[in-house]
Amino acid sequence: MYTPRFNQVTDRSLLIEAMRRYSFAILFGGTAGGHAEEPTTATHLPLVVKDEGEHGLLEGHFARANPHWKALAGRAVLVVFSGPHSYVSPGLYIDALSVPTWNYIAVHAHGILTLVEDDAGKEALLGGLMEVHEPDYARRWLDMPEGYRRTMLAGIVGFRISITRIEGKFKLSQNRPEADRRNVRAAHAAGTADEQELAAWMQRLGG
Repeated sequence: MYTPRFNQVTDRSLLIEAMRRYSFAILFGGTAGGHAEEPTTATHLPLVVKDEGEHGLLEGHFARANPHWKALAGRAVLVVFSGPHSYVSPGLYIDALSVPTWNYIAVHAHGILTLVEDDAGKEALLGGLMEVHEPDYARRWLDMPEGYRRTMLAGIVGFRISITRIEGKFKLSQNRPEADRRNVRAAHAAGTADEQELAAWMQRLGG
């Protein structure tokens, strides 16, 4: 990911926080043939981000019907987390000789994917998702007939990715003069939900 120095974020806690907040990610990896001329495939997935290992651990699952998982066991993958984004008008800048741009937050996580195919392992992965998104559903899931649960588990393939390299890009007008940053932050704070979230990040990171 192209990341100018002033947009780089390397603080591990901030990167974990951003991945957790924007956890519906895109997983990129090769196809079953593994040939160089074959296109990379992308799958959109909700992920659980754990604060484990050097850079973190990602957990999730594919629908078994999605053939993408068959190509990925033991292979390098890229997971892209996209946060809020917004157009930035040059009208917010003091210098009239300015052009539009776009502010956004993105995290790229690289690692090796390991499949989880046993029922107990998949139950644990689903439990992690439930804990994040709807803890009360866990009891309802466990109360369902065992046969139904086994059928549902058979329809998915779980995975874990231990992050080996991570890149954070928080493009928040850091390269602009202080007056421009104030104007952008104020405009975002009065704008859409994405813009307001960017304004909060700017305020937090001193933008």
